[in-house]
Amino acid sequence: MEPGNDTRISEFLLLGFSEEPELQPLIFGLFLSMYLITVFGNMLIILATVSDSHLHKPMYFFLSNLSFVDICFTSTTIPKMLWNIQTESKVITYEDCITQIYFFTLSAVLDIFLLTVMAYDRFVAICHSLHYIVIMNPQLCGLLVLVSWIMCILNSLLQSFMVLQLSFCTNLEIPHFFCELNQMVQLACSDTFLNNMVMYFAAVLLGGGPFAGVLYSYSKIVSCICGISSAQGKYKAFSTCESHLSVVSLFYCTMLGVYLSSATTHSSHSSATASVMYTVVTPMLNPFIYSLRNKDIKRALKAFFVKGAAKLS
Repeated sequence: MEPGNDTRISEFLLLGFSEEPELQPLIFGLFLSMYLITVFGNMLIILATVSDSHLHKPMYFFLSNLSFVDICFTSTTIPKMLWNIQTESKVITYEDCITQIYFFTLSAVLDIFLLTVMAYDRFVAICHSLHYIVIMNPQLCGLLVLVSWIMCILNSLLQSFMVLQLSFCTNLEIPHFFCELNQMVQLACSDTFLNNMVMYFAAVLLGGGPFAGVLYSYSKIVSCICGISSAQGKYKAFSTCESHLSVVSLFYCTMLGVYLSSATTHSSHSSATASVMYTVVTPMLNPFIYSLRNKDIKRALKAFFVKGAAKLS
């Protein structure tokens, strides 16, 4: 089909990872398993933090929000991909594509904001432990989450609106398993200078800013831990932020890996494969990291299952 201008686009084609029919059942089974583990694991974290009064603390309030966003993150992309594999169709409508861009951008940036807020919470807990309850009061915690949601919603609305202004060619194959913002802009036939400027500005402001906040918080945390005289005190202080540091490192390292992969290989399929790490694998591993490394979460989960088993019997 020869490329041409058409502003009345009704659908796109998601090429996914592979077009080989024999690989589709394997891809379907793998992603269905990861999706179910992600939803089940993060749902358990939410139920544990809500049901256990000992976990009604700022850190677990932020963690439950992160788990909810991770469920939304994967639910934005994976169910549609599984549906396309099951129906042997690659089609996604224009409206669904814009909707996917909106919710994916919202969830991805909100993940970054919540990880930054959690880093600040750990900074206050370790460096200002005597004033922690006063500083991290319920009003401030609620405000931090509310502001994060508002900023991410406004950014997602802006990015989606910018895509709506584009006109597209008749060659509408997206070499990805979901409607990724950058891929959509690259498909456009109209001028994309403003779209690229808005994307880069948002990346620096909403990605680089929070990352700088995380680095600053942990630089202060390391400084405070080094000032503790006893080895036991240092270990206890570090153990309170160990899980969060693991999640932050996993999230940012996978995102960096996706960027480096796309920059070096210039292959859209390689980029799609690499993006699985932060869109699917990271949300799936987060509950394991927090439950395996956190005694309070493990205790709450055990109590939750014991209570559930008692009700069933």
